[in-house]
Amino acid sequence: MKPDDFQLLSGLLKERSGLVLTADKAYLLESRLLPLARKQGLAGLDELVFAIRTKREEKLITVVAEAMTTNESLFFRDSSPFDQLRKAILPGLLKARVGTKRLRIWSAACSTGQEPYSIAMCLKEEAAQLAGWRVDLVGTDLSAEVLDKAKAGLYSQFEVQRGLPIQMLAKYFGKANDMWQLKPEIRGMVQFRQHNLLQDFSALGGFDLIFCRNVLIYFDQPTKAAILERMARLLPVDGFLVLGGAETVLGITTKFATVPNMRGIYAVVPDIKQ
Repeated sequence: MKPDDFQLLSGLLKERSGLVLTADKAYLLESRLLPLARKQGLAGLDELVFAIRTKREEKLITVVAEAMTTNESLFFRDSSPFDQLRKAILPGLLKARVGTKRLRIWSAACSTGQEPYSIAMCLKEEAAQLAGWRVDLVGTDLSAEVLDKAKAGLYSQFEVQRGLPIQMLAKYFGKANDMWQLKPEIRGMVQFRQHNLLQDFSALGGFDLIFCRNVLIYFDQPTKAAILERMARLLPVDGFLVLGGAETVLGITTKFATVPNMRGIYAVVPDIKQ
């Protein structure tokens, strides 16, 4: 890939999604955009870049930006956060919210839905405790295409084999030809909405728990700080933020502090809560 073409595409990715792509990852652009170029009726990347540079068509720029975002996901990815959800986070929130009997949970950058559906299955396992409660579980992503897949709740044999316990597969999925589909009772627990993490969060409302895992690693430091600070405004002082195993708030923002004995779980710092 030509250096100026890489600069155009990586700059577009940064502008639209906040993700930072270094030159050593140019192969990712080629692998993801070549099929897209052909789908658009273009001969190759050169023609795709030329079309972006000269026409600046919003629809084409949008599909290119969405194609370049990372959509890797699997069920119960890194089981620790889900164990902590069941054993510590959910019991604590249920006790604290007994007066209102309402919980709101956000799965940010949810890709094809495995994370919010994993949360939904955890909640379903605690159905007795949640009887009479209103639980809003929201999954958001930049890409409309992956959200369409998430809404369908339809996954291949390979996808359900990645992290999903066999008992969960038997209990919450049904066979659909050569695919597996989540049962309506689980699909109906998640509201999917298109949302860009670079944009204002206020329309999403407040949350008691936010999962934002394995996405901040792709942002530069100022973008990470801005996202974390906006998330802090959506959480009450007894709410929680869950990050990926390779992510941290340390050295990025003072809006959150680590929670003792809970790896990857962070709480809002009360004295600077907006």
